[in-house]
Amino acid sequence: MMNWSFQLYSARKFTPWEEVLAMVAEAGYAEVEGFGALYADIEPARLRELLDRSRLIMPTGHFALDLLESDFTGAEKIAKTLGITTMVCPFLMPEKRPGDAAGWRDFARKLETVGQRCRHAGFGFAWHNHDFEFVSLADSTIPQKIILEEAPSIGWEIDVAWVIRGGSDPNEWIGRYGSRIVAVHVKDIAPAGENADEDGWADVGHGTVDWPGLLESLRAKTPARHLIVEHDNPGDAARFARRSIASLRAFQE
Repeated sequence: MMNWSFQLYSARKFTPWEEVLAMVAEAGYAEVEGFGALYADIEPARLRELLDRSRLIMPTGHFALDLLESDFTGAEKIAKTLGITTMVCPFLMPEKRPGDAAGWRDFARKLETVGQRCRHAGFGFAWHNHDFEFVSLADSTIPQKIILEEAPSIGWEIDVAWVIRGGSDPNEWIGRYGSRIVAVHVKDIAPAGENADEDGWADVGHGTVDWPGLLESLRAKTPARHLIVEHDNPGDAARFARRSIASLRAFQE
């Protein structure tokens, strides 16, 4: 069974968090996903109180690689307080992105090391992609392929819309690496020229991504149990939350 989750980053501009969580629960979600700035914005113990009040759980959460490498104990404390069972590393700043295959192999080994530490502490661990991992290097290799092959024990939280924006076909990646996919970011891309004020993203089911087909493939080819609805810059978080879950429910009918 796949569970619908809501990435709280989508509502970062619509706080206070108490109201955001109540809105998410009312819209019909049972899970949420945390992100780095959230843990600094609100004390994790207080956030846990608010989650419990809204009857929400947070099984997955994003943690910066720097934090996981420099203060794993701190990250572990946050995760345990919030009930997170899978830590996800979500991003690599442009200035830290390797320029060649050797650099990406080194980066993948860092992820593998962090992943092993997470597992020893009782957590799952995954890498979350954007578009830059799908841009070919000078030797035609793809960074995302290097990451998955050089860090063989880590999971993958696939962000399908970023795969598409990176110029790749998500169906091919799901077919090849489906067994590694432990969670999915469900977001949609607006038709060309639309939603410029929302960075070209759309509410799920109101864009160009073939979500009915992709969900069928994800269910058949991956062990993923967390489908995490996200919009990087919605004009109205409540509208986005409601319309997206309505689309996802319709896809299941």
